[in-house]
Amino acid sequence: MVNFGKKIVKYRVPILVISILLLIPSAFGYINTKVNYDILYYLPGDIDTMVGQDILLEDFGKGAFSMFMVEGMQNKDVSELKKKIEQVDGVDSVIWYDSILDISVPTELLPEKLLDVFQNGDTTLMAIFFENTTSASETMEAIEEIRRIGDKQCFLAGMSAVVTDTKNLSDQETPIYVMIAVLLSVLVLSVTMDSFLAPFMFLLSIGMAIVYNLGSNYFFGEVSYITKALSAVLQLGVTMDYSIFLWHSYRENQERFPNDKKRAMAHAISNTLTSVVGSSITTIAGFIALCFMSFTLGKDLGLVMAKGVVFGVVGCITILPSMILIFDRALEKTMHRPLIPDIGKCAGFITKHSWVFVALFLAILFPALYGYTHTDVYYNLDRTLPKELSSITANEKLERDFNMNSIHMVLADTSLDGRTAAEMLKELDRVDGISFALGFDSFAGGAVPGDFFPEELTSKLKGDRYQLMLVASEYKVASDEVNAQIELLNDIVKKYDPKGMVIGEAPCTKDLIEITDVDFQTVSTVSILAVFVIIAFVFRSISLPVLLVAVIEFAIFINMGIPCFTKTELPFIASIVIGTIQLGATVDYAILMTTRYRKERSRGNEKLDAVTTALSTSMSSILISAFCFFAATFGVGLYSDIDMISSLCSLMARGALISMVVVNCVLPSMLLLFDRVVIKTSYNFLGGRKTADKKAGERNKSKENQLA
Repeated sequence: MVNFGKKIVKYRVPILVISILLLIPSAFGYINTKVNYDILYYLPGDIDTMVGQDILLEDFGKGAFSMFMVEGMQNKDVSELKKKIEQVDGVDSVIWYDSILDISVPTELLPEKLLDVFQNGDTTLMAIFFENTTSASETMEAIEEIRRIGDKQCFLAGMSAVVTDTKNLSDQETPIYVMIAVLLSVLVLSVTMDSFLAPFMFLLSIGMAIVYNLGSNYFFGEVSYITKALSAVLQLGVTMDYSIFLWHSYRENQERFPNDKKRAMAHAISNTLTSVVGSSITTIAGFIALCFMSFTLGKDLGLVMAKGVVFGVVGCITILPSMILIFDRALEKTMHRPLIPDIGKCAGFITKHSWVFVALFLAILFPALYGYTHTDVYYNLDRTLPKELSSITANEKLERDFNMNSIHMVLADTSLDGRTAAEMLKELDRVDGISFALGFDSFAGGAVPGDFFPEELTSKLKGDRYQLMLVASEYKVASDEVNAQIELLNDIVKKYDPKGMVIGEAPCTKDLIEITDVDFQTVSTVSILAVFVIIAFVFRSISLPVLLVAVIEFAIFINMGIPCFTKTELPFIASIVIGTIQLGATVDYAILMTTRYRKERSRGNEKLDAVTTALSTSMSSILISAFCFFAATFGVGLYSDIDMISSLCSLMARGALISMVVVNCVLPSMLLLFDRVVIKTSYNFLGGRKTADKKAGERNKSKENQLA
């Protein structure tokens, strides 16, 4: 490894030049990577709700769907507005009162309940269908254009509008996330490091690795907006400790080789490569575990972050050493004493009172576990956005004026005779919580004959294979009431048409709830097993993986249990991924301390001395790493108006601090308590000491025999 370090030192200038040049294609890749703002898109493609979305697009040329409200406008003006909207690029069709009858025809010819669909006081309602999917750029551009046409008198509700507002807010906030993370990280590093310039070099090298990672996302085709928003911040927080380790190793080797900084750096690279590669594997394993989710947003985030850790390691052992050596003089001028005192002295207190921390562990464990399993989670995606956004305002108006909280779409066989279809619609309409069920055959038996309706209306509601029906619900998306309602609606539809299906935001969200409940268990199990195996392999031990994983899981229980006691609801994605991220990102703290503990025991030190030394030497590194992770995520958690991002960052920030405290206080106590078990269940744990003691015993026995 030292030879590898020597090559990096030798070619430091070309390495730095090449790393700068690689930023060009990476920036190009980042700019041209598509971003998906529709969370529901990541549901499995083979479930009915997603198959139905494909049918809607293929048979009807319709992708997204929105409800459009016009306030205080005469029917003739509404009709003119409808025509303008139909001309907007990306709009497939618009259904309103005049789609059925000319506005000159008396409204008395329409059934009263049907008229109520389109009119409430001075507010008029129309349905807008788009040519592309909810997250397609054409759809979002169309929504923005409709908003410009409608001005302040109009309100656009539905998932498409929510996704558009999510995009606008996310794009606005993401650059600020990075700025906040960088500023707070610089502040933490400036206080904890012995150089004012070194933190900027850390951030430059990590920044390059982040750009490489984001640029290489181009080969994935697209990434989610959550991945785009979080990956830079998360990569910064997770990989910062690699740079800190290299710097500390470099400073130590400067003392070994006082007149040869190149040699010192070569050895520092060697030491870092050995340590960082091992610790980074657990972090990568945590992110890879997300790929086992059926809800493929986990795969999206997991692959990007696993790739980011790899880029972070490569940057740490190539770009950063090159920077440090090239700008060595500037670094020397900015050296200073660390502004925080040496806290290694606390180690003795902790180890001497280990029984206290074991007692605290037992006292907190069960309340934490209870909170962890009883934290409330929400799935309604519009709850992640500020209430003042136009889409959220429109959704509230739709509920208030038309008693609609969600719109389901029913796809039924187009060959169903009119009487059967009308009977199905009537039965759907009678379901509790249904405001209306509207289809082409809604008018069968009414005052208007079926063949009276224009071909334009027929083509909007009937395709070659399927016919489209709209079912409005009073119940909120993701509620128990709407999920039970969807079950009943599906039963009714299947009774009349075995191939029929209920689709839309609420049915998709119902599937999301069911799928992610399973994903949570899967991801937790896979991440724990993966980290367990890696630790077992590294330490060649059965007991140490149990102790280390148990300690970090304890920290996760505390972190995820707190919202239960503070009555805080979390977005569903936070509850799924945060445990895996916290495990992968902070188990390194435990590995660092345990590595030193094993080294001290192999040197012949007794367990108390070994644990105390391990704690005193690793405490500062753990604190700096945890505070950097905290700094990179805490500010974003406070700033972001998107609750899904804010909650994730807040949980990660708090999780880093909790893991730090638990590792520094509970893990030493566990090592002391289970020292004998660790020795007996680990391969050659005492190393050369055991062999030397055995040989010494044999020599003493031989001497005794000779004397006898």
